[in-house]
Amino acid sequence: MSKKILIKGNEAIGEAAISAGCRFYFAYPITPQNEIPAYMSKRLPQVEGTFLQAESEIAAINMVMGASAAGARVMTSSSSPGISLKQEGISYLAGAQLPAVIVNMMRGGPGLGNIAGAQGDYFQATRGGGNGDYHVVVMAPGTVQELADFTVKAFDIADRYRTPVMILGDGYLGQMAEPCIIPDPVNPESKKEWALTGRTEDRENNIIASLKLGKDDAYLNRHVKSLFENYAEIQKNEVQYENYMCDDADVVLCAYGTAARVCKKAVKVLREQGVKAGLFRPITLWPFPEDQLEQACAKAKKVLTVEMSMGQMIQDVRMYSGKKKSEIDFYGEPGGVIPKLDVIVEKVKSYN
Repeated sequence: MSKKILIKGNEAIGEAAISAGCRFYFAYPITPQNEIPAYMSKRLPQVEGTFLQAESEIAAINMVMGASAAGARVMTSSSSPGISLKQEGISYLAGAQLPAVIVNMMRGGPGLGNIAGAQGDYFQATRGGGNGDYHVVVMAPGTVQELADFTVKAFDIADRYRTPVMILGDGYLGQMAEPCIIPDPVNPESKKEWALTGRTEDRENNIIASLKLGKDDAYLNRHVKSLFENYAEIQKNEVQYENYMCDDADVVLCAYGTAARVCKKAVKVLREQGVKAGLFRPITLWPFPEDQLEQACAKAKKVLTVEMSMGQMIQDVRMYSGKKKSEIDFYGEPGGVIPKLDVIVEKVKSYN
């Protein structure tokens, strides 16, 4: 049985990826996720894996594409502006139905911004980010333990549905150290019939491409529709969320990641003061837990969305909470600032 160890979030991602069977990692340095490539540069050679620091983020994501097409479990990581540079490759991965795990430890933006943790990449992650009609599965951990657990799960989901999966963390989660049990090593299914492993006497060669030119103009039309049939299965099977004391809540806080950690503390403080508050935390940001949010908010008089941005997830809260716009409030801190506990508590108390 695995032991509980004190480990930094970024390093927990690296060790969990190795436990999940990842043996190929390509990336380019950027703060605040540099501990991931540093850790992988040390650990992958110890397990006969391949670490390569690419010359750019664009090169790294294309290396991911090559390793995935050959059937390998492969990962890359970066932070906000670096992920922006990877978006063309992520769109190619989605179009070619190639599994991969992509880690974004978000930092303040826009542009180069700063190196503090933020949540300004929600739109980019949940709306595809690149060109065309596609989604990536987006998982939002809230603890170091979840960073490890979700990394393993991300590889499984990626292989199961042949899709890219994004771990959407932030600089604070990556830099903090917490007790964590690294998941036990797994032996992933290595045989992928679709992979480019060569032609033999009893096996035809495969072709993997993002360019979809068929014998008729509707070829791409059919392909994209088949992608969305796959996405419908993901929506049916892979939604994750946390409902914390929402059953009798007059006010439901809605937050993810680091912001949700502050909100959970706020709920405890408010409950001690006799205020019925609860927290709804989406764990999969795509697929978003639509029905579960509406159910959690059904009895609430007010919903407060808390984000480390100027408001992005709030659009999904407005769409799926079942509440009128006047019943939904917002508190956000952009640029790497963590929402303040006392501000949340006072805002909730002001609703009564």
